[in-house]
Amino acid sequence: MKQIIIGVVGSSVPLKEYEDIAFEVGKLIAEKEWVLITGGLGGVMEKACEGAKSKAGLTIGVLPGSSKKDANQFVDVPIVTAMQQARNNIVVQTADIIVAIGAGFGTLAEIATALKINKPVISISSWDVDEKVIRIDEPQEVIAKIEKILKKKKK
Repeated sequence: MKQIIIGVVGSSVPLKEYEDIAFEVGKLIAEKEWVLITGGLGGVMEKACEGAKSKAGLTIGVLPGSSKKDANQFVDVPIVTAMQQARNNIVVQTADIIVAIGAGFGTLAEIATALKINKPVISISSWDVDEKVIRIDEPQEVIAKIEKILKKKKK
């Protein structure tokens, strides 16, 4: 069986509140033994990776630049793209489900890409751009919603 990969997207310079949410979401993803994929840098991405690593989870960082050294310290598998913002497409295409935390413009682009390809998007305090975006308030609710989506996909 292929690994379930959950994408967490969000600002590299978020509010502290979003960092705390990202850490908790990352931790919960790892507890389910799902793989976490992010853009590999700081902020929401780093905190989600840190949360996953706190529970021995596997983390992938799809980097915008040309050096593995750019990855945050909690990335297990750095993927170097030298594609700048275009790397967001790789994150979205690879993930089974996207979790958006906060409302940076890169996050908006990732949400739009996911919606365009009919990929489920779960939002915590992120862009309210479409009725397909699933709005959630608490990290624990994210996991319950992911499980529900995955169950539907199996049918």
